Amino acid sequence: MRLSLHSFFLIGVLLGLGAACAPPQTQPTRVVIAVQPTLTAAEVQEKARPLEQYLEQRLGPGVEVEIYVPLSQAGVVEALRFGQAHVAFMGPFAGLLAVERAKAQVVLAEVREVIHDSQKTEATYYYSYWVVPKDSPYRSLEELRGKRACFPSTISTSGYIAPMARLIELGLLSEPPEGREVDPKTFFGQVLFAGGYGQCWEALKAGQVDVTIIAGDVPEKLYQEVLANTRVLEQQGPLPSHVVVVSPALQEPLRSKVIDALMGLSAPEYRSLMRQFISGIFVGFQRTDAQTHLGALREYVKRTHIAFAERINP
Repeated sequence: MRLSLHSFFLIGVLLGLGAACAPPQTQPTRVVIAVQPTLTAAEVQEKARPLEQYLEQRLGPGVEVEIYVPLSQAGVVEALRFGQAHVAFMGPFAGLLAVERAKAQVVLAEVREVIHDSQKTEATYYYSYWVVPKDSPYRSLEELRGKRACFPSTISTSGYIAPMARLIELGLLSEPPEGREVDPKTFFGQVLFAGGYGQCWEALKAGQVDVTIIAGDVPEKLYQEVLANTRVLEQQGPLPSHVVVVSPALQEPLRSKVIDALMGLSAPEYRSLMRQFISGIFVGFQRTDAQTHLGALREYVKRTHIAFAERINP
């Protein structure tokens, strides 16, 4: 059967209409989750896929999940600020910075295996303690004026920020003027930032310092060893655990779906997976907000004027 030119024209029109009526090919929605830079990018790529698969399954078709590690915690904040990341697993100080600078929202707090005094428990908070050797002649922090102290890090909530706030609260340090940070050297004669609680404990054992800090979120073996061989002079807290924050760019209904999916990671079968991304004492998540979970930390920072700065300590 021959088709006229008019017939070919009609067929072309019909085919064109069919193509116009076909549903458009939509790009998948991408959810980017930033994790703390405690792992290398290569390690994250190796370990992240099970977590990405879990979240994609929970979020449903059309959602792709990408997990990546910025070069620094400050980089996580900037990624949230400029919409390059939608969700982030963060330490409390960096999380507070994300709230203040990136208008991010704290939605979950990490429940962890911590130690309160000598009791092991599961909580979203813990305490830290000033300790001296059992045979130390010093019985109070006031007696340590001009002595030697060791702190794990200048951005450690439990190991530096809260202890400095406690010294101010006790009247042993003055609150610094606007624009200046608290300076522990105005009280102690020598200050060492050793890089971790274990390093500070070694310095105390070796007699290199007179006092240090231990926290209830360190490995239990280290905590029990320190407490068995020291005397506690003071404590500070409660101190907040890690947080999950979301960017304002993550809109409903996807926002609620993501939070619900993350809450699902509290199931025991995901504990070992999450201990690779959050902390080695991860138990689960608990819903919260910035004021509830980070309110005390905000007061410590306000009192000490300590600014978040990822720097190498001598």
